[in-house]
Amino acid sequence: MGNIYEEALKKHEEWKGKIETHIKFEIKDADDLSLAYTPGVAEPCRKINEDVENAYKYTWKGNIVAVISDGTAVLGLGDIGPEASLPVMEGKCVLFKKFGGVNAVPVVLNTKDTEEIISTIKTIAPTYGGINLEDISSPRCVEIERRLIEELDIPVFHDDQHGTAIVVTAALINAFKLLKKDPKESVAVVSGAGAAGHSIIRMMKELGVGNIYAFDSKGVLSSKNKDSYNFVKKEILEITNNDDEDLTIAEAMAKSDIFIGVSTAGVIDADMVKSMKDDSIVLAMANPEPEIDYYVAKKSGAKVAGTGRSDFPNQINNVLVFPGLFKGALKVRAKKISEEMKMAAAQGLASTIAESELNEEYIIPSIFNKDVEDAVANAVAEKAVEQGLNK
Repeated sequence: MGNIYEEALKKHEEWKGKIETHIKFEIKDADDLSLAYTPGVAEPCRKINEDVENAYKYTWKGNIVAVISDGTAVLGLGDIGPEASLPVMEGKCVLFKKFGGVNAVPVVLNTKDTEEIISTIKTIAPTYGGINLEDISSPRCVEIERRLIEELDIPVFHDDQHGTAIVVTAALINAFKLLKKDPKESVAVVSGAGAAGHSIIRMMKELGVGNIYAFDSKGVLSSKNKDSYNFVKKEILEITNNDDEDLTIAEAMAKSDIFIGVSTAGVIDADMVKSMKDDSIVLAMANPEPEIDYYVAKKSGAKVAGTGRSDFPNQINNVLVFPGLFKGALKVRAKKISEEMKMAAAQGLASTIAESELNEEYIIPSIFNKDVEDAVANAVAEKAVEQGLNK
């Protein structure tokens, strides 16, 4: 494709935005206008005034998600501000529509204040059936999501945390099947102790992984440095490093079956992968360059390897999850997205590959697999109903 950045810049200038609104019906005459607007529109307004739940019946609320960011943690670009984050938020909306049939609009906020973000989202929430938080820096994103889940009665989901975790969990479910590994007997190293690492670790523990070593840029999370940790890292510490060991990442890798990377390029090397247990799993997801190159990991003995990139097998890509997840949640008008719904999404995603089809280069489906959307949506919807979280 030549220089992808130059080509993308030209296309964005040509498109002048990747999404637009369109009218669902044709307005041919005054009668049509009277139905769509005044005086006819007064009747659905009255019905919604009688019962706000009627907004799902008479407006777009039942199939619209706000993709909200403050521009503080955009892709690999960091804190670039709300306006500069807008192309990414528009792109997210495209993915919602393409891969889930879900309408979505970008909303970028010109504030980094946690309370102001929460207040603003609560104020605009009546317009939407769900809120997708995006590219908000850690640990603020965790607090914002938790507060909104408690204070709103529509699904709130921070995709950078949980979307990644759900896809990783689905990949591990299938890798364990393929390699005949018992999660309880497995040891994992997770590089990256931010929001994504936090959610991944929680889901890995739910999956039954026996012991997990979590590393940030300063080393393994242990009680020795507990006083310097933010609340996210303290929560990670509570469920990792079972024996409170003080060890290097190289030492931890030699004990492990699994490596999960949500940090930076070059964190691990070939020798570390070689030191891992037999039939090891390496999912290195730093972008644009992973913690270790896919082919280096494979050559060094990783039985299963994956990255966040589309040019290698086993791409760990959030688009496998969030469109179907919101489609399922909106379908049953779920009030929230529970931990059980996230695990159901992972299991639904994993199920799109039959056990007989699994191989080292195929533990996670392609984003263009047409079964993914409904497999995730149906699993999420069923779990929401089972838990009584639907309206």
